[in-house]
Amino acid sequence: MLRRAWKPVAATVAVGVPTYYLYRSYATHPTFELPIRTKGPDGKPEMTTRTISILPLKTIEERINQHATSKSHNSPGGISWNYSTAFLASNDPIEDANATQIVQRDESDPSAPGDWLFFAIMDGHSGTHTSQLLSKILIKAVALELFKLSNPSDETKTAAGILSSASRLIWGRSNKPVLSTQTKRGTSIKDPNVVSGAIAEAFARLDHELINAPLRILANNLDEESKKNKTIPDLSQHPLALTSMEPAVSGSCAIMAAFDTVNRDLYVACTGDSRAVVGAWEPSEDGKGQWRIEVLSEDQTGRNSNEAERMRSEHPADESEYVIREGRVLGGLEPTRAFGDARYKWPRPVQETLSQAFMVGNGKPLRPPPALFKTPPYVTARPVVTHHKFTFPSSTSTIPSEANQKPIRFLVLATDGLWDQLSNSEVVSLVAGHLSGLKGTIPKSTLPSLVPVKTGSSSGVDGKSASVVQRKEEAAQEGSWAFKDENLSAHLIRNAFGGGDEGALRRLLSIPAPYSRRYRDDVTVTVVWWQEGAETEVQAGAETLKAKL
Repeated sequence: MLRRAWKPVAATVAVGVPTYYLYRSYATHPTFELPIRTKGPDGKPEMTTRTISILPLKTIEERINQHATSKSHNSPGGISWNYSTAFLASNDPIEDANATQIVQRDESDPSAPGDWLFFAIMDGHSGTHTSQLLSKILIKAVALELFKLSNPSDETKTAAGILSSASRLIWGRSNKPVLSTQTKRGTSIKDPNVVSGAIAEAFARLDHELINAPLRILANNLDEESKKNKTIPDLSQHPLALTSMEPAVSGSCAIMAAFDTVNRDLYVACTGDSRAVVGAWEPSEDGKGQWRIEVLSEDQTGRNSNEAERMRSEHPADESEYVIREGRVLGGLEPTRAFGDARYKWPRPVQETLSQAFMVGNGKPLRPPPALFKTPPYVTARPVVTHHKFTFPSSTSTIPSEANQKPIRFLVLATDGLWDQLSNSEVVSLVAGHLSGLKGTIPKSTLPSLVPVKTGSSSGVDGKSASVVQRKEEAAQEGSWAFKDENLSAHLIRNAFGGGDEGALRRLLSIPAPYSRRYRDDVTVTVVWWQEGAETEVQAGAETLKAKL
């Protein structure tokens, strides 16, 4: 999450270094001066400068593609799936995480053959603990809730049962879930409202487990003397002290896409300000066609009027003026929905007690809650879940595709580090151009004529500040795009931070942590693109779980 305001003067230095300075520096090693904020002798913040060495282009190329992967999978029913993921750190270590899982239906399932494809990305903040844990268990938690949904007589039908299962996942004692969308009557669950509700419940239950785990550990370790004297025991050396506290105290947004290939349903669950955008190719009467943009999530920040209104409605009227302050929760946290972030969820006495029991002895006392903190919780992990048919038929076009023209559609999931730099239409144009075979450097002003796009029925809500929106608009007016990376996700990351301007790209990606956080955020991007008419044999390119689903 990008927490600090972008300083225009700093941005000019980082992205537009004076050419005379670079020319003089090329005789040895190219450098530029970067304004940074430090503490002066009196402890007060002050601005100074640091000389930054510009990394070789080869090193920058390696960083962009270092964590880039690309895989494929053919589903029964003739759909060919391809998906890529790449991430680039600004924090050290990176606070983003991601996960992918393909679950094949068991042959005995009446809905077989077919499968579910899960893609999730997590945008952590205040540490890596929550996002890294979610990368291991979020998809499994959703799978468990779907199992509970279709097996009402199982132990997971109760809240205690699903929380127990989630607990086993968290602490490493889990069994591989056996999933099914088959009811007791032998029919498949097809109601999108039911499935959407189950996914939302899985997110909420998992966060409940994260937040309450330290309380249960404390309750189980209170001896009679502590209860009698009402003293707080020192549990700082308990084996689960930091393991339970750190994922609760740090935080993470999460967005998940779940494809049900049998029923052709796509579910997108969003907690926070990561975003999901679809591009769908549509033919036209002139034979040229165009790409339609559909935004499948809304940025959940205080600048989203829907979220701001929801927040005000959940708290007393005397808090309405500051529950959202400058677009942030109580003036601090930007996303209004997140996992963890117990500082915005635990009552004040609970925070003080758990800090004393687990953190003080480890030299990590909790920060006090915000000054305006009165009626928690202020943040929820319950997502907004949207449902779509993933064929995305056009609502206006009546022109059928040619028999040999198999329509391509794609989905982009990305943390807000990408959306801080690129607009929805730019992302769709860049992916569509890549899929159509564009190569080389292309002026930004030229791409719209090469890759025509239009906004569909859903444009989403941009929850970014006015300065971020203005910066994107200004950047869109000049410069060029680069089409040189084979990996689609790496392709988007390159163009978010310079594209065809290799000088700007090198300067921006040469800024080391922690100074880079003033100019760019961690970025994780997953692109999924699918095409109908593929062979029916199943070839899994990722970890595949066979199950009754």
